[in-house]
Amino acid sequence: MYGVINYEAFLLTGILLNLIPGTDTMYIIGRSMSQGRKAGVYSVLGIITGSLVHTLFVAFGLSLILVKSVFLFNTIKIIGVIYLVYLGIRMILDKSNLSFQAATDSLNIRKIYIQGMLTSLTNPKVSMFFIAFLPQFIDTKAVGPIPFLILGLTFTATGLLWCLFVAYFSSYVTKKLRGNQKFGTVLNKLTGLIFIGMGIKLLQTKAPH
Repeated sequence: MYGVINYEAFLLTGILLNLIPGTDTMYIIGRSMSQGRKAGVYSVLGIITGSLVHTLFVAFGLSLILVKSVFLFNTIKIIGVIYLVYLGIRMILDKSNLSFQAATDSLNIRKIYIQGMLTSLTNPKVSMFFIAFLPQFIDTKAVGPIPFLILGLTFTATGLLWCLFVAYFSSYVTKKLRGNQKFGTVLNKLTGLIFIGMGIKLLQTKAPH
């Protein structure tokens, strides 16, 4: 199929990999828990947009530059770390969203979407994963970006379904808790700590040799 081999095996492996919690999953859980389903869904859309951009970069060879340049890799990584820590500190210090209702009424969905996309784009591990994982299911005789696009879009589509489930489930199980003003503050701080933890984990990522 257009240079793709063992597509069924790739589909199953991709689904299993999507089930493993990572930076994107933790970001979505944090948003859904502290700000509700709508925030979670738009976080998912932002993350998926970033994944699509990574797919295009890999398909057209741009991510190879990232692999070969340690400086560029570390620069993007540091930007991602700073961004995640910044978001975490803001949520810890934020006192405006003390209740679920207030948070829902004041949601800036465009801002949440962009933040989700930037979280994905500033994570060089995503491109590294695509570069290492996708070629295993591409015929060595195949040329051009089509096989990468097929596999990348497949992986992103299964990721979208799983992430939406995570957003809905996380917001559902914490809905009553968010209605409590005191616990709403605790959720904000917990989410902030999750973001800071994500930044620290990203900082430990080493450039490929």
